[in-house]
Amino acid sequence: MGVSMETAKLWVERWERQQQHYAVAREERFTVIADVVEHVAAHRARPLLLDLGCGPGSLAARLAARLPAAEIVAVDMDPVLLELARTHHADAARYVDAVIGDSGWTDALGLDRPVDAVVSTTALHYLSEQTLLRTYRRLWSLLRPGGVLVNGDHFPLDDRRCSELTAHVGRRRAERSRTRDHEDWESWWSAAARDPELTDLFSRRAKRQTAPGNDDGNDNDLTLAHHTELLRQSGFGHITSVWQFGDSHVLVALKD
Repeated sequence: MGVSMETAKLWVERWERQQQHYAVAREERFTVIADVVEHVAAHRARPLLLDLGCGPGSLAARLAARLPAAEIVAVDMDPVLLELARTHHADAARYVDAVIGDSGWTDALGLDRPVDAVVSTTALHYLSEQTLLRTYRRLWSLLRPGGVLVNGDHFPLDDRRCSELTAHVGRRRAERSRTRDHEDWESWWSAAARDPELTDLFSRRAKRQTAPGNDDGNDNDLTLAHHTELLRQSGFGHITSVWQFGDSHVLVALKD
């Protein structure tokens, strides 16, 4: 039995506020990601977009509003978040349950043509370095020539003092915007787990988290330069950060 629209709306709206607790200038980051996709997808009648670690559909919904002709395939492994997305943002994307980086994970996507853009935000830092490299290589193969991978996330810098400075600037921005007053990650999940409509989904989530081979899930702490090098090893020839605030970047990799 699915989740009611009322329940999905409640938890997605709380998710949106909770995420502002962590993501510096989150709405602006989303807008910049959409700017990049819009540029790459210009003159494409039906661009195909792949959203990795889609959660409850936050980025997919914004991209769908910005590019209504696009086909969006949104991927996540969390049954709670996927069901919230399917209910609250049903028209934004086709949602797929898959573990990013697993062997054969892209077979579940049902892609019928090369992808124009792969997007992700605050999700790929959960992958181990080797899984991330394997994923970048697979994504390169899925993209059409001229396609793009766009990753919005927090990236530490190689220079420790500079990294401390960018993190401080991000924290001060959050303090001024008062987003740190919002509920945090643990509070959201704890409260959602007590909702009787979500009980079965949380049971499935617990089984998924304890499944053999589920060894990703911790922050990989890879620097911006390290991500850039992994992308180069994966075949991307043009890589740049197109936006930064504090340690939050939108990192773009173009396929020749």
